[in-house]
Order: sequence, then C-alpha cells, then structure tokens
Amino acid sequence: MPEQSQLFLRKVTFAWPSGKKALDDCSFDIPGPGLWMLVGSNGCGKSTLFKLISGLIKPQSGFLHCNFKPALMFQNPDHQLLMPSSKSDVMLSLPGNLTEHEREERIATAMTQVGMSGLETCPIHTLSGGQKQRLALAGALASKATLLLLDEPTALLDPLSQQKVLSIVKTLCHRSQDPL
Repeated sequence: MPEQSQLFLRKVTFAWPSGKKALDDCSFDIPGPGLWMLVGSNGCGKSTLFKLISGLIKPQSGFLHCNFKPALMFQNPDHQLLMPSSKSDVMLSLPGNLTEHEREERIATAMTQVGMSGLETCPIHTLSGGQKQRLALAGALASKATLLLLDEPTALLDPLSQQKVLSIVKTLCHRSQDPL
C-alpha cells in the first residue's frame, strides 16, 4: 500500500454482464485532497470507475483502497433523487445517529450552500434540471463526504445552470481540507 495515497487502484478490472470490459488493469493513486479530474472519451469507463470508488459495484479483479468517504453525483440527477421532496431526499444522505436538530441543521446548511434555501418542501418533480443537480450535490454535502465524485455534473444543463453548478464546485475546491 502506498504510504501517502488516500485512494489507489492496482490492476482493477471490471466487465459488465454483457461481457463489455469497462476497465482493464486500471492503476492510479490520488495522494490526498485536492481537485482531481478524470478525462476520457465516451465509453472509456469513467462512470464505472466512479461506481467502483463509491462502492456501488466491486472490482472483478485487482485491488482498490479508499481512505476517503465518497459521495457520487450522477450525470443525470433523476437517477439518484428518490424521495418526493427536496428535504426528504437530502435526509437520505445523513447518518442515522444524528439528533433531529443536527439533521435539520445539516439539511439547511447544504441547501444554502447550493443556493436552494427555502426549497426544502418543494416536490422534486417540479424542480428544473439545474435545481435537481444542485439538490444531488446538497445530499453529498450533507453526508460530510471527503471525496466528491462528480460524473459530468453539467452535461444535461443549460448554460446558466452549468455556471451555478461550476461556481459551487469552485467554492468547494477553495475551502480548507475540512470534509465537504
């Protein structure tokens, strides 16, 4: 295990049930906090890699070690927003051992951080695409994740919504090394 690395993969391989190989002997290290970008063409395995790091799927071979607490934000927020209201969806990201006051405080803070304060009771189906993406980000922030995996977070958004999401990400990148 590399002494300084917070996240590392060694010869990780993953193929989907169809037999299509998404990753083949993938190896890399992320030594610590910072802004790290994964760039590649469509279909090269970026989303699969994020699912592996976040624990949604397991490598079929190789080794993955992650000291971070990951939170994955999907490209399409409709694939991860499950509850009827904004507040109830963010609440899904919270640990079960919090008091009611702590839950309310974390939800309010996360909603404020993404510019959605006051929309806690808003039904998710009434939100715009940009608001849904920011709500997904609020869930990640409320979870106190230390590794935020953003899978093309602006791909489905109009230019104004793209700017809002990127502004939030930029702000997060300039914060101290405290948990997200």
